[in-house]
Amino acid sequence: MSLNLIPHSTTPLTELLTRAAFAPLPNVGWIRVTGEDRVRWLNGMVTNSIQSLKPGEGCYNFFLNAQGRIQGDATAWMMEDSILLETAADRIPALMAMLDHFIIMDDVELREIPHYHGLLLAGPRAEELLALALLPVPATGISYQIAGDEDDNGNPFLILRAESPLVPRFEIWCYENKRDGICAFLGSKLNTVEATPEHLEQLRILEGTPLYGIDIRDKDLPQETNQTRALHFSKGCYLGQEIVERIRSRGNVHRTFSGFILEGELPAPGVVLTADEKPVGELTSVTRIQWPSGPAQLALGYIRREALDRGATIHYPGGTATPANLPFSLPESRV
Repeated sequence: MSLNLIPHSTTPLTELLTRAAFAPLPNVGWIRVTGEDRVRWLNGMVTNSIQSLKPGEGCYNFFLNAQGRIQGDATAWMMEDSILLETAADRIPALMAMLDHFIIMDDVELREIPHYHGLLLAGPRAEELLALALLPVPATGISYQIAGDEDDNGNPFLILRAESPLVPRFEIWCYENKRDGICAFLGSKLNTVEATPEHLEQLRILEGTPLYGIDIRDKDLPQETNQTRALHFSKGCYLGQEIVERIRSRGNVHRTFSGFILEGELPAPGVVLTADEKPVGELTSVTRIQWPSGPAQLALGYIRREALDRGATIHYPGGTATPANLPFSLPESRV
């Protein structure tokens, strides 16, 4: 089989959607949770079920305050002797301070993981490229495989299968020289392109994946974000659970996270949406994508449910926004 599998085409976004592309993950950080009480304690701190995870599995979670407002998010990965929390690097100090406040008499220790270097490999042929690079492919679902020995800092060499609304996504975590060697192999031997932050952002918006600090803020409630993958309704008590359960028992929240197709000027994030000259929502992320058939202007944001239910025309300064299901539908011609 030839190693020159993936010919270069128009943009890295095309590669991500039709073949595969890779990119470093410099903005992702890690917290290691250890101690005999780690599973019980963490299960009481997050919105998903930690106690049901087995080694090799992971799940997406929100951290809430007592009022049910989202204070952060993380994917929890169950290891044999610890739990690893994968989250935004700039959120680690605040999250560790918040979590440490709730360690009372528990045998639990939190430690930031240093010198851990990540690589994203995404696209329909990503699994094939992992195999060609002689790296293990995790099972279906949010899962991982250990690919080698720990580094000098005790960090495991991991291959993660991440959330993938549109295309398969894998993350490779190891020490810096190993990551750089894998990048070189993917680029020079397998002719895989490197995706830019701009194209990764376009993929994120196409997938409809909200980003904490941009699309999810500390004023938001879990059900408003439409991220049911972060919620478990029969796991038992956790911080903020009373509010989450009250919303579930009473029905829907008043606003919801949605995609939007924009016609008109490309607005800045944060612009207010209106219907009948009344505020009904806001846009949190926006992008313009140049398809072969023409440009598309897409956005993520929030809209009040009554505006959705009555099919109101949604405006923003300079154009109109049509609500769309997520992930966005892709045009047939993307190359």
